[in-house]
Amino acid sequence: MNFPRRKFLHLAAGTMMASALPCRARALDYPSRPVRLVDGFAAGGAVDIVARVLCQWLSQRLGQPFVVDNKPGAATNIATEEVARAAPDGYTLLWTTTANTTNAAIYNNLGFNFIRDIAPVGTIDRFPLVMEVNPAVPAKTVPEFIAYAQANPGKINYGSGGIGTIQHVAGELFKFMTGVDLVHVPYRGAALVLNDLLAGQVQLSFSPIASSLGYIRADRLRALAVTGPARSPALPDVPTLSEFLPGYEASAVDGIGAPANTPADIIDKLNAEVNAALADPAIKARLADLGSVPLSMSPAEYRAFIAAETEKWAKVMKFAGIRAD
Repeated sequence: MNFPRRKFLHLAAGTMMASALPCRARALDYPSRPVRLVDGFAAGGAVDIVARVLCQWLSQRLGQPFVVDNKPGAATNIATEEVARAAPDGYTLLWTTTANTTNAAIYNNLGFNFIRDIAPVGTIDRFPLVMEVNPAVPAKTVPEFIAYAQANPGKINYGSGGIGTIQHVAGELFKFMTGVDLVHVPYRGAALVLNDLLAGQVQLSFSPIASSLGYIRADRLRALAVTGPARSPALPDVPTLSEFLPGYEASAVDGIGAPANTPADIIDKLNAEVNAALADPAIKARLADLGSVPLSMSPAEYRAFIAAETEKWAKVMKFAGIRAD
């Protein structure tokens, strides 16, 4: 049977429009049921609090519950693998962190490839750390600490919340850029690090600002520098490490990811809503209370950031010889 050319073109155009309509309708209807945000950290920590603040805002904004589902363990790999294997429909999301950019260089047998299997949605905030010492350490500035460490190779311990955590890699980046010999002491959580730092069992840590602020203000710990790209409003008189080591930057960056192949219209809608949340004065104030700074990126910008951070930390891991298995 011969189809007139004009009729064929009308049918083809209709088919294309029909295939596009469900996609647009999906974005308009999303979400139509509860959304689960899988968080690879235990409940109650600073990362978890930020996730819950955002989920509460999104729930009110979009009219469906956004629920944090804590799946701690294996440096966030358990949570990441679960989301990587989830249906790509926008109803299972991942709370992404700096750990996702370091784990590929640390673990040999991951059941997923983060860059391939997780689609970036957007960033939430940047958590700078504070380089701090027990007051028994005589150094009062970063140059003085470097000189002290050079004079005492292998005698200064720095604690972290575990292998591959931002605290750990921040310390290794410092070693990489200065050539000093520090001994890494991993703990099962950042709170335990502070306890031993206060007691003098370790002499140095790179810790979340919010958890250390009270001790710094009470002169129980001495802040030498912050690790972010700019000085912290919480510690305005404390310099950045980059003021002494140009190019140094080590912050925990939180974001949201989705299973690969999640429709772009859903990702774009989520990105727009997250960025709207970060512009809300109440959200900004809450993040400031937690020691973090809002950070907005498009999905494409976040993808490029993840690639750059993965490459950066892989170099540090290779230098430090860090492997978890």
